[in-house]
Amino acid sequence: MAKEITYRHELKYLMNKRDADCCLPILRQFTKNDVHAPQGEYFVRSLYFDDEYRSAYEDKLSGVASRRKYRIRIYDMDDGFISLEKKIKEGSYIRKESAVISRTEYDMIINGETGFLLERDEKVAKEFAIECRMNRLKPEVIVDYMRKPLVCEYGGVRITFDMNIKAVFDSLDIFETDSAAYNVLEQDLLIMEVKYNEYLPDVFHAILPDTSCQIAASKYVMCEDVLSSFR
Repeated sequence: MAKEITYRHELKYLMNKRDADCCLPILRQFTKNDVHAPQGEYFVRSLYFDDEYRSAYEDKLSGVASRRKYRIRIYDMDDGFISLEKKIKEGSYIRKESAVISRTEYDMIINGETGFLLERDEKVAKEFAIECRMNRLKPEVIVDYMRKPLVCEYGGVRITFDMNIKAVFDSLDIFETDSAAYNVLEQDLLIMEVKYNEYLPDVFHAILPDTSCQIAASKYVMCEDVLSSFR
């Protein structure tokens, strides 16, 4: 069954690891570890898709208010849970729609076979198949990083620290383990993301970095920019 959530707020901060280490103990007083990260963190690998005009990339650079991008995501290199996702941006709000696919279905998509998705119940699966057919979506870049997630039930707050963000250079197969990857940030930098529903509890306003640290970064765009110098 497709998993859909309502539109949420999203804030992003560029910070160094030293400041993150100072911030974490305070945040932990008001949050708990994500149930999906029993060890406190996990590895994320995402394969992003774009059309022949690189619309997702160009729309982000141009600041288009309403945009979308598709990706396939796995965690800790596990093929037991593969998520086909559509991230939707409307102004300052975001929403993610997803559908779980099998390893066989993933292999079919990578081989250019997407017609079977039209038979799926999930809206995102049907839309992805149509986009592939009409707008010639194709795999564009793999993005890797380690994520440390924290959650708070009040306000539906989820805070993540994304570290060691890398662009995979020589492969578009998310299950390839020997690919070369390049850092897109300096070693001591990371991205903190804060997502919440209707409101952000006051306590977090006091803890979060200054607004001067806020960025409108896209990991997809960052990785594309790094790889462009090799193309």
